Amino acid sequence: MSDDAAPWLVVGLGNPGPEYAGNRHNIGFMVADLLAGRIGGRFKAHKARAQVVEGRIGPPGPANRRIVLAKPMSFMNLSGGPVTALRDFYKVPVEKIVAIHDELDIDYPTLRLKLGGGDNGHNGLKSMTKAMGPDYHRVRCGIGRPPGRMQVADFVLKDFSSTERKELDWFVDRSADAVECLILDGLERAQSTYNS
Repeated sequence: MSDDAAPWLVVGLGNPGPEYAGNRHNIGFMVADLLAGRIGGRFKAHKARAQVVEGRIGPPGPANRRIVLAKPMSFMNLSGGPVTALRDFYKVPVEKIVAIHDELDIDYPTLRLKLGGGDNGHNGLKSMTKAMGPDYHRVRCGIGRPPGRMQVADFVLKDFSSTERKELDWFVDRSADAVECLILDGLERAQSTYNS
């Protein structure tokens, strides 16, 4: 399979289970769910310990792209295992892998896209990078820093506040738009449009 024929693997990072569904740490799952709705697919269990949806984005015809949306069903700090299993199963080159994740060092609700780089203490990225190197795309969804003396772990595992929830649908929608732009138009165009 040529790199061109390989699908894009778009991974929303989060923790499985209803008790985590609204957490800041699960914004990657929220964006993946929205993208699944856009391509008219439903997540199904995959042997790689992940939920996946296969589909296409973009206009009908040769310009559209095959994508595999995935939500690892391991916990966040073990995301690398399911992602590399999916990479191998679908024969996806690392530069066609996109991780959607929460980012503490970016204010809410701000987006940044990049290729490669460090993990910035994010356990999901740490696990992915350890498993396959750092050269995948990141859609970094800013959640800001915890207030006062709250521990980072407590902050990311809390639901978005009622104030934040007023903008959450817009933010998830914009993040999904950014993923589509990255895949269809390339990183530079996506950065110039969405790196607010």
